[in-house]
Order: sequence, then structure tokens, then C-alpha cells
Amino acid sequence: MLRFAHPAVLWALVLIPVLALLFLIVTRWKQKAIGRLGNKPIVRQMMPEVSFSRPWLKFGLFIAALTLLIIGMADPQMGSKTEEVKRRGADLMILLDVSNSMLAEDMAPNRLENAKRAIAQLIDNLNENDRIGLIVFAGQAYVQMPVTTDYSAAKLFLNTINTGIVPVQGTAIGSAIDLGMKSFDFKDGTGKAMIIITDGENHEDDAVAAAKAAHSKEVMVNVIGMGSQQGAPIPMYDARGQKAGYHLDNDGKTVISKMDENACKEIAIAGGGVYTRATNANSGLDMVMNQVAKVQRKLYGSKLYKDFEDRFQFFLGIALVLLAAEFFISNRKSKRLSRIKLFEVKNT
Repeated sequence: MLRFAHPAVLWALVLIPVLALLFLIVTRWKQKAIGRLGNKPIVRQMMPEVSFSRPWLKFGLFIAALTLLIIGMADPQMGSKTEEVKRRGADLMILLDVSNSMLAEDMAPNRLENAKRAIAQLIDNLNENDRIGLIVFAGQAYVQMPVTTDYSAAKLFLNTINTGIVPVQGTAIGSAIDLGMKSFDFKDGTGKAMIIITDGENHEDDAVAAAKAAHSKEVMVNVIGMGSQQGAPIPMYDARGQKAGYHLDNDGKTVISKMDENACKEIAIAGGGVYTRATNANSGLDMVMNQVAKVQRKLYGSKLYKDFEDRFQFFLGIALVLLAAEFFISNRKSKRLSRIKLFEVKNT
């Protein structure tokens, strides 16, 4: 398959017919000028060293070289095939809490943004053969991105996450773990782990039981706690994104969201992983990733996209040869060749 890295450069090819037209106009003008001097055959005999065919040859070489130069500058590329390669890695699923309590500002700028920043840091430090997936959850859990080695795509998905991405509020950590288990492909035999990033306020299901079930299938469940035990109010925002007060309970009092550290620890222990609490100064990733590094990495097949290969060198090389040839060809006849008169009839 052929493509051009800079297709806009090909518009310069419109110069070719324009230059050809100009050359024909100038050539015709020269012929008329010679015709005005007298009989053409006689005039040509008066200019024995002038070649009337070489300008056409030189112009042909110049036009061919210019065409190849333009094509070369457009950078033609060949390739575009996929190939099956073997890679050794592990599958890592990130479970991110996007409930409203993650907007609490006891971490700068808030728990959710701090968590997203930590995930971006994690992606940057992953082993290049590890696959990563992303699940968001509040009252329900959704696969935001299935496991992949495309880390750039992972960051794009990460940037779109906010608390409005899940319509049902709450904190269903157990459902997120169950969905993570369903998202894994256990046939490939790769090691698997989960990292739950949450404030631990689980109100919907039995997350500890879900973590135990995951661990029984050799999936390590780790937890990073976001927030403080002292807690912070949960801000509300208007349609313009401006802060519009804080969430209130049924008695009209400001709701204070506190991180449930005990719940986070229980989930991590049940899942055979570790628990760490993030702070403004430390995301807690180092401890968790050291644990994840223990996950056995096995070979798995992955289809990789093979980049296009540049082919501009061939076009530019031929163009330079043609330009050199055009430069060394004179407009005058060769004296040696002009002496050879194959079809001249001699009078005897």
C-alpha cells in the first residue's frame, strides 16, 4: 500500500504542465524568429554548432527530475501490514472511583484529579509489554477501556473521566471488581492484577467477597486510598463549572466525606495485594507497583501495526542523476558527432 507523508506537496505537480506550456511557447517563438531571417534550411546551415534537438532533451530531463523531486518531497511510504509477535507481560486493570465523594478537596486539587494524575504517572512507568485497562465506577461500574498496550489511547480515555461519566451515584467497589474479572482474558495465561483507587466509602455491595473471589483465580487486588480520615465537604458545581456550595444531608448539614481506610485495607488483604494511602506528596504508586511487579509475566500474542517505510530516497536519488545529466548536456552540437554524416550524398 502506498501513501504520502506530506500529500499537500503534490500540488506542486501543477507546475509541470505550466512549464511545458511555457517551453513550447518559447520554442515556437524562436522558430518564428529564425524563419524571419530567411529560408530555414539555409539559416540552420549558417549555425552549424547550434542543436535544435538538445534543448528538448535537456527540458525533458529537467521536467522528469522536477517531477521526481516533488514526489520525493511528498515522502512516499510503503508498508501498512500487521504481524503477529510474541510479547511477555502482564494485564493490569485500573478501577477508578468516580463517585461525587471523589470531588472532596482534602487532596489538591481534589481526590479524583489527584487519582488521574497518579494513573498517568503509572502509565508512563509501565513495562512496555504490559497491558492496561480502565474501569470507572460509582453506583455502577463500566469498562472505560479494555486491556491494551496502546498507552497513548489510555491517556486519552483518562482525560475524559469525570464524576458525571457514571449516571448512578454510589460506590460499588464489588461490582467493579466483578466487571474487571469478566474483562480479563484468562485463556492467554498472563499474570493479572487490579489497582483500585477509591476513598473506600463502599455503600452498595460486598467488596471484600469480590476481592477474595478474584484472588482465588490468581488475580492480585491492590488498593490506593484517596482522601483523609478527617474528611472534607463535597463541592457542587453549576452548569458553568463554577463552585455552587456543598452537598447537604437531609437535615441541611454539610456532608463530610471521610476516607474509609479500614475498608480499603480489608479489600487489599482479601485480594492478596497491598494497601497504601495517597497523599499530596506521594501517590502511593511505588509500593503498589513493587507488588504488581511480582505478578508472573508470560508470553502472549499481540497484533502490532508495522509502520510505513519511507521511500523518498529513490526518487531524490534518480532526480539528482537526471539533473546532473541535464547540466552536462550542452545546447551545442558535438563537433565529433557533427562530422559523421551518414546520409550525406557526395558528388563524384
